[in-house]
Amino acid sequence: MIGGIGAEPAQDVCSRAACREPATWRIDWQNPRIHTGDRWKTWLACDEHVEYLRGFLEARSFPVRVAAFDPVTDAAAGAEP
Repeated sequence: MIGGIGAEPAQDVCSRAACREPATWRIDWQNPRIHTGDRWKTWLACDEHVEYLRGFLEARSFPVRVAAFDPVTDAAAGAEP
C-alpha cells in the first residue's frame, strides 16, 4: 500500500483503503485486458478485508488467487505468485 505524499510505502499492511491492520493474506490478480502472460498484481489483506477485496476483483471477472501471507517467505521469493 502506498503512503501519503512524501511518505514511505507501508509494508505488510492491508491494501483496503484506510486499513492499517497487518496483512495475513495475499491476493494475486490479473486484469486480462492489460496484464499479459505471467504478470500478476498482489494486494495484501487482513482477516477482516480478505473477502471484500476478493469479491471486488471477482465481480470484475479478474482471475484471483488467495493464499496465506508470510512476510518472511514472500519477501524471500520476491513476492511473485
